[in-house]
This record gives sequence, structure tokens and C-alpha cells, in this order.
Amino acid sequence: MDLLKGKDMSPSEILEKIDIAQPTLSHHLDILKRANLISGEREGQFIKYSLNMSVFQMAIEYMTKFIKRR
Repeated sequence: MDLLKGKDMSPSEILEKIDIAQPTLSHHLDILKRANLISGEREGQFIKYSLNMSVFQMAIEYMTKFIKRR
């Protein structure tokens, strides 16, 4: 997720930056997609992944409300 903060990336671009096996990356990307933390958009034969900022925005709003209640 830290890599996707900077720009949208394909799995091959991510694999160039971190030392894990491709099946492991696919598994982690699938978990993040199911949690709606990232989204994938097909560009030709590749998929570019990006952070789902709306989920992070909702989390920040929730935490802000929680802190203000204290």
C-alpha cells in the first residue's frame, strides 16, 4: 500500500520494488481488493492498482469524530 501512495502501479512494477514471489503478491492484492483498500483498473492486458482513498477518508473522519468525543 505504501508503494501505491505515490502512483498507480501494475503487479510487475510492484514486484520490481519489493522482494516477494508473484503468487504472494497476487494473494495480498486480492485481500486488499476484497477489503476495498485498493482498486484495479485494466489497461490493455495489464491491471493498474491504486489506493481507494474514499475508504481512507472515511477512516480519518471516523477517527476524528472519535477523538473529538473524548
